[in-house]
Amino acid sequence: MITGVIVGIFLIGYAFIAMESTAKINKSAIALLMCVLCWVCYMMGAQGYLTQMFGADFEAAIAGLGEGSLSSAISSFVADNVLIPHLGSTAETVFFLLGAMTIVEVVDYNGGFNFVRERLKTHSKRRLLWQMVFITFFLSAVLDNLTTSLVMIAVLRKLVPDHKDRMIYAAMVILAANAGGAFSPIGDVTTIMLWIKGAITSLGVIKELFIPSVVSVVIPTFVLGLTLKGTLGASHGDDGAAASHAFSKAQRTAVFVIGVVGLVMVPVFRSLTGLPPFMGILLVLSLLWVVTEIFYIGIPDSPSAGKRVSDLVHRVDFSTLLFFLGILMTVAALEETGVLHAFGQWLAAASGGNSFIVTGIIGLVSSIVDNVPLVASCMGMYDIATVAATPEMAQFVVDGPFWQLLAFCAGTGGSILIIGSAAGVAVMGLEKISFGWYLKHVSWLALLGYFAGMVVYWLQLELIY
Repeated sequence: MITGVIVGIFLIGYAFIAMESTAKINKSAIALLMCVLCWVCYMMGAQGYLTQMFGADFEAAIAGLGEGSLSSAISSFVADNVLIPHLGSTAETVFFLLGAMTIVEVVDYNGGFNFVRERLKTHSKRRLLWQMVFITFFLSAVLDNLTTSLVMIAVLRKLVPDHKDRMIYAAMVILAANAGGAFSPIGDVTTIMLWIKGAITSLGVIKELFIPSVVSVVIPTFVLGLTLKGTLGASHGDDGAAASHAFSKAQRTAVFVIGVVGLVMVPVFRSLTGLPPFMGILLVLSLLWVVTEIFYIGIPDSPSAGKRVSDLVHRVDFSTLLFFLGILMTVAALEETGVLHAFGQWLAAASGGNSFIVTGIIGLVSSIVDNVPLVASCMGMYDIATVAATPEMAQFVVDGPFWQLLAFCAGTGGSILIIGSAAGVAVMGLEKISFGWYLKHVSWLALLGYFAGMVVYWLQLELIY
């Protein structure tokens, strides 16, 4: 009963988020309310959920306790073993986003992206689309897709002054970033999870998923490109351009290198130190902060006004951060009820173990809910096979079809709906793209590329591997 209420709260909240432009209620407010209500309901049935998820550990913690002590013990157990771990995991994402958004603002407002804009400088709408998709796709393979989206949106704001035109390019940034992250072991959270567990290898995922990922973004780009005609309006000057007069070309290059190359090195920092990625982001931000403060020594106040990190922090969209907090913690509540795990088991049984059906549906579901718990659920349901003893087990060996498809579908499936990926949510907030607009103009293109990529992967299996 309580589980049904939690699922109902999620579905109703999701509907309000989807209809944000109609309901006139900010999606961040809905996400936070949904989060709190789900966890309140969880606490009402906490004893049953904890027995189901923790078993003997929970039973040992409450053994011999009276009614009054039992309630206190349950609250403490939930805080220590459920809520705080999920909050810590969510905080990693939120702090990563906060640091990445601030870094992008600092690089942008201090002229660091000037040379990128020069490379993309064209008045042809169609040519700009292809150039932007190309850069986004490959940049997201070395950066994560979220950071790449932030960088490209910053560039697009200088190149495409008209908001209606810019929404089209911003939507394709989402598709290209998610597709580029799917074929790289460090390009998406889910591929990182699979890579660290040993389900996929760096060479294997690049070799087998590169072409499907390319196809998944090239087809939507080609179709959308047919509708783009004419030229762009003249871009207008802004604070970012003005800041280029404060810094020399060498200084602007240094800002770009520290910011963007620093982001590229975050996975290396993680592997060397074992610390979570947000610590690497904070390191890059602190270095960038120190360097820009040194550069501004001796520069008159007027050119640097509003360009220092302490000023640019205020430009970060905190409502987007709160939306992330609400959504991720809501999904965590669903995960702790066992709903996601039960769904994964049902899916495996209903599909007869067909990897294409299971991962295909997981990809579609990942356009609605966060793909991380979905992938984590699949990783918990299936073991990595060391030997392909049977045709069925061959799907689960290292770099087997199931794991490769899971990486592809969970990554590119998030593009089908705008709230299906971190990149989509960030772009949605930054460019004020409504759920309905994306659903009408972009979702069908993303779906077309999604299935085309799966077909290409199937052809590879049949003809090459």
